[in-house]
Amino acid sequence: MDPLSDVLALLKPKGYVSGGFGVGEDVAIQWGKHDGIKCYAMLAGACWLTVEGVRDPVRIVAGDCFLLPRGLPFCLSTDLRLTPVDFQTFMANRQEAAQRAQAEGTPPPAHEVTGNYLAGGHFTLAGDHAGILLQSLRPIVHIRNEADKAAMRWSLERMREELRDPQPGSTLIAQQLAYVMLVQALRLHVAEGARGGVGWLFALADRQMSAALACMHDEPGRAWTLQGLAERVGMSRSIFALRFKTTVGSTPMEYLTRWRMLLAGDRLQTSGESLAAIASALGYESESAFGKAFRRVMGCSPRQFSQKNEAALAVGQPAS
Repeated sequence: MDPLSDVLALLKPKGYVSGGFGVGEDVAIQWGKHDGIKCYAMLAGACWLTVEGVRDPVRIVAGDCFLLPRGLPFCLSTDLRLTPVDFQTFMANRQEAAQRAQAEGTPPPAHEVTGNYLAGGHFTLAGDHAGILLQSLRPIVHIRNEADKAAMRWSLERMREELRDPQPGSTLIAQQLAYVMLVQALRLHVAEGARGGVGWLFALADRQMSAALACMHDEPGRAWTLQGLAERVGMSRSIFALRFKTTVGSTPMEYLTRWRMLLAGDRLQTSGESLAAIASALGYESESAFGKAFRRVMGCSPRQFSQKNEAALAVGQPAS
């Protein structure tokens, strides 16, 4: 797989909420802090997006998509002067109104994607150290360029159809489409790396840095050296080291160690392999050297990590 697919697979995004909702003509809806990433598309109409800690509101119009990767509280409103209503309260009021209409014998309106309407998904990240992905993203990733939106149009149109006319399996299709939107949005965000972003995600837009990351992802157990990586991507050792640090935000060896430890954590959770086998597969000659690197990156020993995972599984919760 490519590095982006590798990281997404390791972090195991799970879309546990997906679907669509109308914002209304005169309303402001407030959401609290959230875990994971929220990904939305404006299917119809327009609204304002404000995010805690971000100075300026963002205008979202039909066809725009946006990611909220940092879990910050946010508000969607048609008028910035309105007092926000909590999302749960908003939905409870809407359900109460529908039940009242039914009790009065008034049929509820047919589901139509009209007015101000959004669709998307909320993805928790079940894998450990989700920061490897989220730290590279801004609080708001806003996709509004017409060429970029065209790349997502198929997913948007299919989601619009599923929401307008639900069929058997529509819930699953909507969830998968939301996941496609998430990956596509990250792809487009990667493309912005050419405009000066820093982090491994942005580095994927640089042909030589992306090739270096792919080498480490493809063969994490290889005894990579700075010189060996530089030769693979056709650069001098010194220039490669400087450019990698500037683009990715860490040295090549720091990145390689972190990636190895994320892989190790995943194997400790899922493979049943011994510590010796995992250490050897990831390029360490001894459990001791592997354990020191693991503790430095993951904050605990491999055995403590495994015990933590076993305890979490015993109560039916993912390890974090």
